[in-house]
Amino acid sequence: MKKSLLIIALISVLSLTAHLADAQIKLPPASSAQTVVQSLGISKATLTYHRPNMNGRKIFGDLVPYGEVWRTGANNVSVLTLESPVLIAGYELEPGSYGIFTIPRPDQWTVIISSNSQQWGAYAYKQEEDLFRFNVTPQTLNHALETFTMGFADVTPNSAELTIAWENTLISMSLNFDQDEAIMESIDEAMSASGNKPYFQAAQYYYNNDKDMAKALEWVNVAVENSPEAAHILLLKGRIQQRSGDLEGAIETAQKGIELATNANNSEYVRLNTQLLESARNQR
Repeated sequence: MKKSLLIIALISVLSLTAHLADAQIKLPPASSAQTVVQSLGISKATLTYHRPNMNGRKIFGDLVPYGEVWRTGANNVSVLTLESPVLIAGYELEPGSYGIFTIPRPDQWTVIISSNSQQWGAYAYKQEEDLFRFNVTPQTLNHALETFTMGFADVTPNSAELTIAWENTLISMSLNFDQDEAIMESIDEAMSASGNKPYFQAAQYYYNNDKDMAKALEWVNVAVENSPEAAHILLLKGRIQQRSGDLEGAIETAQKGIELATNANNSEYVRLNTQLLESARNQR
């Protein structure tokens, strides 16, 4: 009997111990994780990093010492992943993932692009893993930024700014990329294929990048034939005509675009075609 009671007690203790071992509580991380995905032309870039808060602390020159290599955030080193080649501050980066270390100073930061994108902190940082370094001048924010933030700003079809900000400090570095050759190859391939062709998109790229306006007009005319009630296509045709010097044609096209947009109750393209009409008339 005693032996049975002992066995039962032992089983109860083991069960309780196993239950306690499995028990967990959910707590918010001290530094939240963030992933930022940004289109760069026909490609994209991804930032992966952790975001510490100020929590009433002095950051630069204290929590983050001046003159020392910093992981640029919290936990793992911040990582930039590229799908296509990019120039960053004039240095070329091939597709891949890269660690972003920094050395903050009051009047100048050193940005380090490292081949090591898998490192916790900067404790095991190795300078021989640097791909390149460059210096940037920090800007002073007019308000304190509580949470460490990285992102992309001033994004155009060929460039962007990669920004790092915390406390009252902001740094920015230029990203540049030339994808024209790849885009032109894709247009040539699409326009030579059988079946439906992207006439409007091809004409739009030619117009936006000031290429062969005769070819752009040829394509946009086909787009108009395929969608004769589309005011946005007429707007592109009118703009191509204006750039080509055919002002009378641009005026006629804009008037037709206004009529179609009005019938469709599309105020945006009434406005845009009206602007084209006035511009062409003033240029005439």
